Amino acid sequence: MDAIDYGIFIMPFHPAEKPRAQCHDEDLELIVRAEELGFSEFWIGEHHTMKFENIVMPEIFIARALGETSRIRMGPAPVCLNQHHPAHVACRLAFLDHLSKGRLNLCFGPGSVPADMEIYGLKPKNASQMASEATDIILKLWESDPPYEYDGQFWSIRLDDYVDDEAGVGFIPKPFQRPHPPIAAPGTSRNSGTMKAAGRRGFQPFGHCLVTSNVLKDLWQTYEEASLEAGRTPDRKDFKIARSIFLADTTEEARARARSNSVAGNYEYIGGLLDKGPGRGMFKRDLAMSDADCNLDFLMTEQIIAGDVDEVLRRLLLMVEEVGPFGTLILMCYDWDDKASWLRSLELFSKELMPALNRTVAAPVVA
Repeated sequence: MDAIDYGIFIMPFHPAEKPRAQCHDEDLELIVRAEELGFSEFWIGEHHTMKFENIVMPEIFIARALGETSRIRMGPAPVCLNQHHPAHVACRLAFLDHLSKGRLNLCFGPGSVPADMEIYGLKPKNASQMASEATDIILKLWESDPPYEYDGQFWSIRLDDYVDDEAGVGFIPKPFQRPHPPIAAPGTSRNSGTMKAAGRRGFQPFGHCLVTSNVLKDLWQTYEEASLEAGRTPDRKDFKIARSIFLADTTEEARARARSNSVAGNYEYIGGLLDKGPGRGMFKRDLAMSDADCNLDFLMTEQIIAGDVDEVLRRLLLMVEEVGPFGTLILMCYDWDDKASWLRSLELFSKELMPALNRTVAAPVVA
C-alpha cells in the first residue's frame, strides 16, 4: 500500500454565540498551522443560512488564506452547484486557480441544507440533477472556446452574438491547471449515485466523516464498478476518507475530551438536524438498528476515533482492513473550545500517528 497523505476538512463548526470574526481568525490560524505540520490539503464547507457552519463562500476564505500559506492545497467541499449559475462558478474558480498558481482542489456536489435551497427558491428533489447539469456546463466552458450553447433542464447558456476575437470579448477564463483542477465528489450513502457519476467522470471519491467503515467500503465498490463500466481504471490513491480523530497523550484523556468538546458537540448537532429530517440512517452500520441506539456511545466506536497514538492507529488499521487501501486521510477539525488540546491533537496526528500509520501499511506481509 502506498503512503497515505493527510489533510483537514472544516465544515466549519463553531458555537453560534462565538463572534464570526473570531471563528474566521481561528480557521485561518488552523490552516497556517496545518501547512507547518505538513498537511497536504485543506477543505472548507459551504453553507449560506447556518449559524453553526458559518463560511458562506469557501473561495473567499481560500483567497484570504493564499497570502498566509505557500504550499498547502485548498478547496471548497463541495461547491454547492445547484445554488449557483454554472457560468459564474466556471469563471470564479478559474480565477481562483490562477490566484493560487495551481494550489486549488475542487469538490463538486449539491447543497443539501433545506434553508439554503429555500432562500434561493430551489426544490430539494432537483438538487442532484442540477449539480450534474452544472458540472456538464462548467466542464464544457473550461474545455472549449466560444461560441457556447447549452440547453438544459435547469440552465440554458448561449454566448455567440457578442463574441469578438479581435477585442478579446466573449471568452470564459480557463483554469491555471489544465484541463482543470482535480475534482472530488462527496460520498454519503450506500449504492451512491454520486459515486457512480464520479466513477464515470473520473472524479476523486471523497468518503464522508458521518458514515461507518462498511459504507466507506460500499462507496469505493460503487465507484470502482462505475469507473470500469466507463472504461476507466480506478486508482485507490484517489480515494479520500474523512474521519473525526482526536488524540491525546493517553486514551483515557482523549476519550474524555472527545465526549465533552466540540467533537461530541458536532455529532450532537448533526444528530439533532437528522432527527428533524430523514432520521439517523446516515450514522448506521446496520440499517436495522434504531435511531435511539445511534448515540454518542455508538459514534465513539465508529465515526469518532479517540485515543493515544497506539489506540488511534489500531482503529485506523481496522478501518483499512475493512475498506481497503486509500490515498488521503482527511482529519475533521471543529471549534477550538480548548485550543491547547486541539493543537496537541494536531501535533500527535502529524508527527506521530501518520508516520506510524505509513510505516505499518508499507510493511511487507510475512507469510
